[in-house]
Amino acid sequence: MSAVLRADGLWKAFGEKQVLRGIDLTLDRHEVVALIGASGSGKSTLLRCLNLLEPIDDGQIFLGDEDISDPRVDANRVRARFGAVFQSYNLFPHLSVLDNVTLSSRIVHRMPRREAEERAMALLERIGLADKAKEHPDRLSGGQQQRAAIVRAIATDPEVLLLDEITSALDPELVGEVLELVRQLAEDGATILMATHEMAFARDVAHRVVFLDAGTIIEQGPPSQLFGAAREARTREFLARFTA
Repeated sequence: MSAVLRADGLWKAFGEKQVLRGIDLTLDRHEVVALIGASGSGKSTLLRCLNLLEPIDDGQIFLGDEDISDPRVDANRVRARFGAVFQSYNLFPHLSVLDNVTLSSRIVHRMPRREAEERAMALLERIGLADKAKEHPDRLSGGQQQRAAIVRAIATDPEVLLLDEITSALDPELVGEVLELVRQLAEDGATILMATHEMAFARDVAHRVVFLDAGTIIEQGPPSQLFGAAREARTREFLARFTA
């Protein structure tokens, strides 16, 4: 495998609060890595720093061979190489599902409208939303909106897909349909870094699980190791909440 994304010694504070403390992390091509940890552990901040939505205080970030943490880098150009999906769906309410999905393809990547719409319709068909293409987001369920947001993120064929607690705003019965789409993307070879509280999903789908606590990576490894025989007491304490 070759590293597509690498963080070296990332530090990030908000005022007096230190949120990331020397994070070292690599993501290989076609790898699925799950970030787990309690609320406030730094998972969301790490994802936002990696695609330059938040400036870092120290350290370096590499996307492929490029140091994207160099202040001279065009952040918008870098973000166009990522796909990102957050807890809230962030779909534009005044646009149809199809227009939401094709917006980045057409505006950022300069793809002709017809080509962008053909690709979008193929993706929407695959996840069972083709019949909703002309609807506005408020006509969709939460699960449908989140799946549309994921399709929007992958429509540009990003190098890395960042997923930040994408099921936390969903009703429990809608979680499964969103996770099934992520599972399909993983099976297709997507490169995914996802913050999640869905432990069973992390165990079954991720190639590697990374446990963050207070802005520090406490432990990482294959799911079988972390969930079956975690080395660190803090990891075992955290996971005990989900297995008790």
